[in-house]
Amino acid sequence: MSGSRDEGLAVPSSRIGRLSRLGAMTAGVAGNMALGGMAQLGRGERPDWRGLLLTPSNVSRVADQLAKMRGAAMKIGQLVSMDTGDMLPPELAQIMARLRDDAHFMPPAQLKKVLSTEWHDGWLRDFARFDVRPIAAASIGQVHRAQTRDGRDMAIKVQYPGVAKSIDSDVANVGALIRMSGMLPKGFALTPYLEEATRQLHEETDYIREADCLNRFRNFLGESEGFVLPEVYSDWSMNSILAMSFVAGRPIEEAVRTDQAQRNSIMRRLIDLMLRELFEFKLMQSDPNFANYRYDPDTGAIILLDFGATQELISDISDLYEALLRAGLQGERQAVEDLCANIGFIDENTSSAHRAQVLELVHMAFDGLRVPTFDFADVTLTREMQIKGEALARDGFVPPVLPIEVLYLQRKFAGMFLLGARLGAKLPVADMLRAHLKV
Repeated sequence: MSGSRDEGLAVPSSRIGRLSRLGAMTAGVAGNMALGGMAQLGRGERPDWRGLLLTPSNVSRVADQLAKMRGAAMKIGQLVSMDTGDMLPPELAQIMARLRDDAHFMPPAQLKKVLSTEWHDGWLRDFARFDVRPIAAASIGQVHRAQTRDGRDMAIKVQYPGVAKSIDSDVANVGALIRMSGMLPKGFALTPYLEEATRQLHEETDYIREADCLNRFRNFLGESEGFVLPEVYSDWSMNSILAMSFVAGRPIEEAVRTDQAQRNSIMRRLIDLMLRELFEFKLMQSDPNFANYRYDPDTGAIILLDFGATQELISDISDLYEALLRAGLQGERQAVEDLCANIGFIDENTSSAHRAQVLELVHMAFDGLRVPTFDFADVTLTREMQIKGEALARDGFVPPVLPIEVLYLQRKFAGMFLLGARLGAKLPVADMLRAHLKV
């Protein structure tokens, strides 16, 4: 195994070790808050506990510790930073954005121990090369490139030790931090979402399940032009190790350097794939993290990676979204309102004023999409919707508990929109939707 001078950082694998790290982090944050509160009291001011919690030093402490712990703790931090980054003050959003970058990686000794636990004795003799420095490191595992003596060029995803066993406690502790933050609206039901996060994270740590999802997508797409997916090597894959063919490519964001036609082509294929997942496959890769897409500048192909967050979609949700998109594109306002209620965006507890505001946001989105060519880089619509959404939150709107499939879809839609904005794509989105809706 070839080495590196950077020895990495060991993953705390025991429950006690992980709990003590979160406890120390929480105590440090609380200490900072207490000192700040005392200073404000000394000036005759009422302590601003929310402001004291969300100081750059506190958020930096949380981000650094979650990045070191990896696992479910870091995963939830990533979701918070990706999905709510625009809601945080800019300096805090920048700190939390670290969690979207590569994590610390396991040192070679810990890596070898993990591999030796899963693979047969003397496994290293079967490899002509195994790079201990990972080519990617994220919240749940890291990826290594290796060449077997039988000639296969592999990307081997290795799960961090103790991550699967620590999910329940990690999620509970991070949930406590979220509640401490004071950022949730009064009455917001966090528990169902934490329970679902726990379930999804348990699925993501099952690499046999991920291999099956990857193979299902390979079967769905077949020889589809413009997409490349790795091949699973089942003889080297285990519950916590996923061995695949190595596929070379560049980060999808680098496609911004190509011409407009190429950028439009990339986003057209990704949006069409998303709609096929929704209406045809009834199976969706629900994590739109940019790192899950790569780009081959020589062929123009999009490389699809990481199927751990793949979710089945029940037909009822798919049918409701089909009806909502059709009604929205045709400007059928009453049908849109009824479908928003059926999906769960509003319910019988939603006040008439809040109901009107939610529906206004939905109609704004459809009005924006109906243009002949939608410019993803034009922030006018998103800014206006953000302002109205923030006003809705300030007014005390508490969203109903949404079906988890709806959350997956909304996250995927948002991720595709963000990628389209990053690439500056311009597409006839309404016509693309109509083609899938057959209207």
